[in-house]
Amino acid sequence: MRQAGRYLPAYQAVRAKVDFQELYKTPALAAEVTAQPVEILSFDAAILFSDILVIPEAMGMKLEFSEGKGPRFPQPLRGADDIGRLHHPKIEVELDFVLEAIRLTRQRLAGAVPLIGFCGSPWTLATYMVEGGGSKEFANIKSLMFGQPQLLHSLLENVTAALVDYLNAQIRAGVHAVQIFDSWGYVLAPDDYEEFSLRYTSRLIAGLKRNGVPVIYFLRGRGCGLKKLAASGADVLSLDWTIDLAEARQQIEDRVALQGNLDPIALLATPEVARAQTKKILAKMVGASGHIFNLGHGILPNTPVENVQAVISAVKE
Repeated sequence: MRQAGRYLPAYQAVRAKVDFQELYKTPALAAEVTAQPVEILSFDAAILFSDILVIPEAMGMKLEFSEGKGPRFPQPLRGADDIGRLHHPKIEVELDFVLEAIRLTRQRLAGAVPLIGFCGSPWTLATYMVEGGGSKEFANIKSLMFGQPQLLHSLLENVTAALVDYLNAQIRAGVHAVQIFDSWGYVLAPDDYEEFSLRYTSRLIAGLKRNGVPVIYFLRGRGCGLKKLAASGADVLSLDWTIDLAEARQQIEDRVALQGNLDPIALLATPEVARAQTKKILAKMVGASGHIFNLGHGILPNTPVENVQAVISAVKE
């Protein structure tokens, strides 16, 4: 959940020298900031420093990042001609910087903790590609979904195929687990989620040559229901803070592990508050098998480091 990064002075020192894209496209720097949270705060795992939008870029879309505004595709996909111009990426060529960052990070970690690779879900990436960036109404992607569903399905099929190759390449490069982020799935009604998001995430998971590498599926909201999500093929469901973990465990029993789900805003209060909120979540999972403590969404850049340390200490105790 963005553990490498913006709240850490060590990350800010590296980031001050390069822009965001140069940072994640420079394997030595990506490996450095990936390892920082483990070396400074003793996390139990590292998650690769990269960005979910490397796949649309590798498929032929121009990607820009601007300070304070986030990612933007200046020529978003608006119709069949735009979608037809996308190509299937050669991962080892066009995204070699990601794979080299994995190899360098493995060397730096030297087996101390596992390394997690990741990607965006097909639906979430398609949303960025059609909207051109973040959105409040998601009018363009939903208009495509309602008005030209088969065209959207063709886009999702192409993105899914690219993601299968991408995660398989990450696994070959040495990650110990992979996480799929469905950040925008919550904007869909349950039936639409099942058709346009879960279907393709399940297809992505089924296409992985896992060799024992577990898959974590993060989603905001409930999608089309926890029982259906638990049947996606993922080993772990990562849930946001709007879902009670104890209730989720009752619904899905021990079919998958659960990850989550502290509200990141709790980390903006005091170390005592962060610690108390952490203990509250842990208490819900007493006696339950398969719980990975984590935030319910990404950590915020203005989070005090001492509050992060309070959470880590509470969990490890």
